[in-house]
Amino acid sequence: MNFLDDSLFPENQEKLVITAAPYGPEWEPADFPEDLPLTMDEHVQQAVDCYNAGATVLHIHVRELDGKGSKRLVRFNELLGRLRAAVPEMVLQVGGSISFAPEGEGADAKWLSDEARHLLAALDPAPDQVTIAINTCQMNIMELMTADDIAGTSFTRPAVAEAYHEMFVPAGPAWVEEHLRRLQAAGIQPHFQLANIPQLETVERLIRRGVYTGPLMLTWVGIGGGFDGPSPYNMMEFIRRVPDGAVLTLETLMRSVLPINTMAIAMGLHARCGNEDTLWGKKGQKMTSVQQVEQLVRIAGELGREVATGKEAFEIYKIGQRYADADETLAKVGFAPNRRPGQVGFTHHA
Repeated sequence: MNFLDDSLFPENQEKLVITAAPYGPEWEPADFPEDLPLTMDEHVQQAVDCYNAGATVLHIHVRELDGKGSKRLVRFNELLGRLRAAVPEMVLQVGGSISFAPEGEGADAKWLSDEARHLLAALDPAPDQVTIAINTCQMNIMELMTADDIAGTSFTRPAVAEAYHEMFVPAGPAWVEEHLRRLQAAGIQPHFQLANIPQLETVERLIRRGVYTGPLMLTWVGIGGGFDGPSPYNMMEFIRRVPDGAVLTLETLMRSVLPINTMAIAMGLHARCGNEDTLWGKKGQKMTSVQQVEQLVRIAGELGREVATGKEAFEIYKIGQRYADADETLAKVGFAPNRRPGQVGFTHHA
């Protein structure tokens, strides 16, 4: 991304899109009963409250009444149907992992099978987005957790900690291409959740080969454990490599969430918060998803950055848009064009 002399002036920045992730599939309800929804009514109310606080994108997981993360698509269909009525101006983004929470004590924390995740393209009503991982990699969310982060939660149980310690993301080339095909055929926008620059390079290659033809929605996920850590050097190098036409959100975990989001707001990028990312505000003080959204709205106000309305978030995210082919996608997204037969030298758009 190019930063000009005036790029940090808020009047020259897109309005801020805040993603709320208020369903915390990794936690057990007792970890934060005031904020982790259990019933379907509570799931819907979380969305309404986050929207009213200023969030315009909702990252969706569903919990069963026994407290475990749901893997039943019928539950997702029910929630999506109710959300369309309750928050019609929120971008509805289903988490592509469905639920990685372990089924019981001693069970693995793992993503569902390839085919099960493909079925997200058949959700009814369809979400606006489904997040997609690129390239199989480790996802050890325990690596950066401190004793303060897990104090008083289920993560202090050795079996639970071990389950998340060994988790990985299955996202091989054949699955990625088929998943992109199904999502695009269903009119659902893929939102790429990327752990590092090699994954960004893979996305560029998919675009160059015409496997994906549409707006480029990205989240940099700096959570360590196989992903980039929340170092500003990692973050800035990733930002530098992202093309100008992409929409980029920054995501990290625990008490790194607030400083990373503050930098995102200042730089004209977009922010994500909620109990899936952190339970904490100040050290030792829990903070609800709504309170986290409200905090980002206050920071944006101090910086002079306007917060997007729901309608504006749909426009910024280019929901419903598709491009004709690889050439148009490369041009719209801001990557250099493909090399023509016999062409030498550096390629560039006219």
